Amino acid sequence: MGTVTLGVSIAVPEPHGSLLQERRAGFGDPAAHGIPTHVTLLPPTEVDAADLPAIEAHLAEVAAGGRPFPMRLSGTGTFRPLSPVVFVQVVEGAEACTWLQKQVRDASGPVARELQFPYHPHVTVAHAIDEAAMDRAYEELSSYEAEWSCTGFALYEQGADGVWRKLREFPFAGPAVPPQAAAPADHGTLPAR
Repeated sequence: MGTVTLGVSIAVPEPHGSLLQERRAGFGDPAAHGIPTHVTLLPPTEVDAADLPAIEAHLAEVAAGGRPFPMRLSGTGTFRPLSPVVFVQVVEGAEACTWLQKQVRDASGPVARELQFPYHPHVTVAHAIDEAAMDRAYEELSSYEAEWSCTGFALYEQGADGVWRKLREFPFAGPAVPPQAAAPADHGTLPAR
């Protein structure tokens, strides 16, 4: 049956997703149109295709333990010089993303894996392009703002053409976290009760 490359992420909804994807393409990032705008929960991971049903069952269980939470993007950041990435910062919802990615990668689950770098939720807007274009991305999106209610996450597969395609969405089962309850400490990340 072979292997497939999967990823799990929170999609940045419209109109924000398309806008950031177009901006990424405009900075000269050749991967822009093959990668939907997202916050990663599981980076590209090669798995046995036969494991897909178990992975989907695991992700459904993770989603059943979560609940919608507020997400807000604001301003830019970079991982340079460690990694050639410019990103839009997740300033609300980061704790929830951190909780979710730990559940997705749980050592007892089918996609357990170590990360190359410590987890830092973000939305990539430039990757591995020339330094001047990276600087331009950092400056031009420095005042960017977007917010929405995150209601779940999705499983994606990378095709042979390098394009990431959504396989399935996993909506959260719990009730939404009221914004005032999540605001100070951002505890909208905890499992549904």
